[in-house]
Amino acid sequence: MRLLEYEAKNLLSACEVPIPRGKVFAINELQAIAAPIVLKSQVPIGGRGKLGGVQIVRRQSDVESIARKMFNLKIKGFLPSKLLAEEILDISREFYFSLNINRQTAAIELLAHAGGGIEIESQDTAAFFRRDIVNEKFESLADELADYLDIADKAFLLQDIIENAYRCFVDNDCLMLEINPLILTKDGRLIAGDAKITVDDAAAFRHLDWQFEDNSTEHNFVILNRDGAVATIANGAGLAMATVDAVVASGLVPANFLDIGGTATSDKVLDCFRQITTLDNINVIIINIFGGIVRCDEVARAIIDAQRQIPDLPKLAIRLSGNRESEARQLLAQYNLPLFDSLEAILEDIS
Repeated sequence: MRLLEYEAKNLLSACEVPIPRGKVFAINELQAIAAPIVLKSQVPIGGRGKLGGVQIVRRQSDVESIARKMFNLKIKGFLPSKLLAEEILDISREFYFSLNINRQTAAIELLAHAGGGIEIESQDTAAFFRRDIVNEKFESLADELADYLDIADKAFLLQDIIENAYRCFVDNDCLMLEINPLILTKDGRLIAGDAKITVDDAAAFRHLDWQFEDNSTEHNFVILNRDGAVATIANGAGLAMATVDAVVASGLVPANFLDIGGTATSDKVLDCFRQITTLDNINVIIINIFGGIVRCDEVARAIIDAQRQIPDLPKLAIRLSGNRESEARQLLAQYNLPLFDSLEAILEDIS
């Protein structure tokens, strides 16, 4: 379950990670917003800044007109029901900071870069700071990271960020926690300027207080490697993980983990394709669906819609098995989209 920015920041703030002062509001609450302010569209997708989803408003007379335009601005298919209004920070530097699950080492990995912000995806992956968090040795890790970021005098602040973000990650069953940018202000504070968090919805039974909007999708989308050439779509966490593992075992590099869940509709599957196309290096999308509750013909319609609606869609390698498989096969045949009998056959074909 991918949280909206304000939801992610609420979790961070509860764990004492500093966030900007701000207020979430709906379109009927514009009168409560005072400039100067940063307005941020609350949609469950990255890249908002380049698409008009983040606006600095300095004059009170401009607040209502700009906010109304943002409420009506679709970003990669998502229309916000809320905006986040935040204080304008006096920025000295911007860093990238994230925690992810390193599946190879079965550890929580800290990933950081000295050049955060909207251009982070263009950074050389070899230049990132990468460390597994082992035995919760936060002080030494903070010293290392402070040296890497060239802010040695802020090591004690970094230690608080690392320790509290780690606590947020563990306590909330996170799959991914990203702060981009982590802002160093001119008065020497470290603040989470933007935040993305994906929580494991399979752990919801442990969190009866969760009341997230979850109005985006009913699937888990986690980026594993932005340089990966193979994207994966599967249903059920077990099948999704097995699909990723099979891709790795075949010598290929998976870019993502994506579980569309058990009740995915055509619209929700189409949204999965849109998220995948935000990754730059994909040359094939593996679709591995076992239809139980999920209907294979619904997935097939989404595949057809994706080909119609998304320019330059990568090659598709499709396995649909189970509920309404024959109907799906007939639909895809009309568009010359063959089905593979197994994941092994797909991997043999694309390797």
